[in-house]
Amino acid sequence: MDITGDDADLAACGANHPGELVRFQPSPASDLARALGLGHEGDGTTEVAIDTLEIRGDGLGGEGDATPAVNAVVLGAPPDRLRWGTRSVRVTVRLDGRPWFAGRATTVVVANGQYLRGADVVPRGHPGDGWAEVQVYALGRRERAEMSRRLPTGTHLPHPRIAGGRARRVEVDVAARRVPVEIDGRRHGRSRRLEVTLVSASLRLLV
Repeated sequence: MDITGDDADLAACGANHPGELVRFQPSPASDLARALGLGHEGDGTTEVAIDTLEIRGDGLGGEGDATPAVNAVVLGAPPDRLRWGTRSVRVTVRLDGRPWFAGRATTVVVANGQYLRGADVVPRGHPGDGWAEVQVYALGRRERAEMSRRLPTGTHLPHPRIAGGRARRVEVDVAARRVPVEIDGRRHGRSRRLEVTLVSASLRLLV
């Protein structure tokens, strides 16, 4: 099967046609293609198995329905759009059922891939290693500009106020109010709770 478009288009294709071999012709917006070194011509001949993400949360769709992703989901302000005036909220994060983070933060990233709009946000991210990388941004306002300058090259890490972990299931709860959600680079409403499950080797892709 041939599919042309961005990461969200690829995720939808994989969800609607499970198990099919996909030849992906990525648009310039595809961060997954960048992580895999996949050219825009989509002329790959080597089959690889790619992990995907299933995302559930209030405000994202019908009860029990999962939104698919191949690259990343962001709750709150995306790291590349974090500004001095961005408000933080109290969040709790559980990794594979274990408490991991509790405190105020502006951003939670759950990534299957490495890049976000071309920035090397998750240098450890690899879409075929069986893990979702998790980041929580709790930077002070005066730290955000410097972080933003380092983000394109991945040198914003390590940072004492960017918590990093990995898991196969991630649960995030936000106190008080819903915050924006971005899935594979597209806005998906607002939510107070997300559950993200990594589905290992669920997409067959030619690279």
